[in-house]
Formats: sequence, structure tokens, C-alpha cells
Amino acid sequence: MTQIKQWANPGGLVALLLAAVVFPLVITDPTTTTITVFVLLFAAAATSWNIFSGYTGYIALGHAAYFGIGAYSLALICERWHIPAGGEPFYFVPLCGLIAGVFAIPFGAIALRTRRHTFVVITIATFFIMQLLAYNLHDLTHGSAGLDMPIPTQWYGSQFGLPPSAFYNLPFYYAALIVTLAALAVSWFVRHSKYGLGLLAIRDDEDRALGLGVKTGAFKLSAFVVSAIFVGMAGAIYAYFIGSVQPQFDFDALYDVAIALMVFMGGIGTLTGPILGAIVVEWAQQNLANIQITIGNTTLSGGGFYLILYGALFLVVILLLPQGVVPSARSLWNRWAVQRTDSAPPSASPATPLPQTTTQEEVRA
Repeated sequence: MTQIKQWANPGGLVALLLAAVVFPLVITDPTTTTITVFVLLFAAAATSWNIFSGYTGYIALGHAAYFGIGAYSLALICERWHIPAGGEPFYFVPLCGLIAGVFAIPFGAIALRTRRHTFVVITIATFFIMQLLAYNLHDLTHGSAGLDMPIPTQWYGSQFGLPPSAFYNLPFYYAALIVTLAALAVSWFVRHSKYGLGLLAIRDDEDRALGLGVKTGAFKLSAFVVSAIFVGMAGAIYAYFIGSVQPQFDFDALYDVAIALMVFMGGIGTLTGPILGAIVVEWAQQNLANIQITIGNTTLSGGGFYLILYGALFLVVILLLPQGVVPSARSLWNRWAVQRTDSAPPSASPATPLPQTTTQEEVRA
């Protein structure tokens, strides 16, 4: 526990932040930095998803809709406003998040009138509605052809002594890092505020929380909107990094599965759990993308293999680590610390000298 507390103090947090800042300057391999950008984007999405689902207990499986809304928002802004390639599109990433949040208000207001399984089904329906709109609004989205993003070719070069492809990833890396840190800061603030206590009360017993004066409707909807904002920002950076937006890729149901898996694996309702889950799941998925496995006459590509991995991980987490890695590790650590304390021999206390008794011979003397 002492080691955990050492990393939880400001010095440890500053050290981790500095390590994250200098990482792409030290590890310049383009493949590694590309994977790290995806890890950070999904870490931001998972952290923001946890702000709503982790703290309220409402499991939403439609946040890929806001991921796609953020992606299409930035593509349309760049197309209609003639935004050139370079750093300018990053300035509109917060606006894309706000657009996703605006869409989340009516969708969340409708879905949050229900609970449990009905709520999950409505969020999934919301995702498919947005995907169908992206396919069918040809004048706006160009249908299945999608939209192209401006390609920042002027970033290619040998600036700072880095390979051209490694330097190309740097702006996206730091943009994704900023969004991840912002989502983590908001999650920490919510978790340690009176507002967060209201969300946790909803998770424990919503009817009792309502009876105690918690404005459950407003609390749930505001958390849902905040969650959608950061997911939309992650989607905007993702679209700019990929270079195009298409309905089948930016409105992808696998994003919902991946985000939920990351949070459940790391620890739902925790601060660091979504980050840990994103690192493990996304890093594994990106590294398995090019693997091919042949079983008899059937060949599984990387795409099919990581889908099997998702299912296997879900089963492992649900059966063996239902609380997630972080809570389970914390529980094991506390149990080990208690056992170590109980098994330690009692400290020997200094012997107390016995009081001297006065004998009859001493009295007579």
C-alpha cells in the first residue's frame, strides 16, 4: 500500500505525466507511436464512458454514435469552411465534442426514461439510427463513399531529428494525450464531488437516492452529455488521424464493445481502470491485426482473430475478475497486507522491573 500511495502523490503523478510527454520523443518507431495514438484515443473514450456508466450503473452501448458524430462534424467543418491541413483542424475538436453533446441531450433524455435492459436496447438503437443516417444523407455525408479529411503533408520532414513518419504522429499523439488528461481530470472531479456522490447513490439505489433529494434525472442526463462530449472529441481526432470518415468505420458497433470491455477489464467506476483497460485491449488488438492463423482449411485473419479475443476477454473478466483488474488487485493487496500484519510476531516490550519488597531484616536494620 505504501508503494501505491507513493505513486498517488503529486510527485508520482508529475513523473507519469513527464513520461507520457517525452514518450514519442524517445520511442520514435512509427508503428509504436501510431498504436499509442489509438491507445490514447480509446483511453479518453473509455474514461468518459466510465463517467456515465461507471458512476451511475447505466450500461450504455451506443456511444459509438457520438464517436461518429464527432468524426463527421470535423470532416464537414473542414469541407464547408475550407479549413487547411495542419494544426487548424485541432482547434475545432472541442466544437465537435460539443456537437456530439448536443445530440446526446435528446437521445439521453429519451433513453434515460427507462432502466436496465430497456436502456441498453435504446442506446443500441440510437447508434444504428445514426449509422443509417450517415449512409442515407448523401448530400451531407456522401453516403458510403464518406468524406475526406485534409492531409497535413507539410508535417513530413526531419524536424527535431525524428523520422518523417514519426514526426507526423506527434501532433495527433499530443492532441489525444490532452483529451485523455482532460477526461481523466473531469472523471476525478466528478468522483470526488457532491455531484459524484449523487451519481454513486443512483448506482446503489436510484429510488432511495430520489427519496433523499437527489435530482436523478438531471444528474444522469448531465453525466450522459459530458460522456458524449469527450467521446465526440476522440472521434474527431481519430478521423483526422485516419484521413477520412465512412459510416462503416466511424459508426462501428465494435467501438461500443471495445470501450465497455476496456472499462470492465480495468475496473468499472474507478479512475485508472479505463486507462489500464485501454492500454491492454487496444494494444493487443493493434498488434493482432496482421496475424493469420490457419485451422484446417480455415484461415483467420487478424480482424477475425481479435473479435475472438474480445469474446474470450469478456468471459475471463466476467468469470474471474468481475470487479476488474484494479479493484481486484487492490483487494488482493489489502488482503495480503492484513495477513502480513496478523502473522508478524508481536514486538517485544522492554521488561518492567518488579518492585522491590522490603524484608524484615532490612526493617530491623
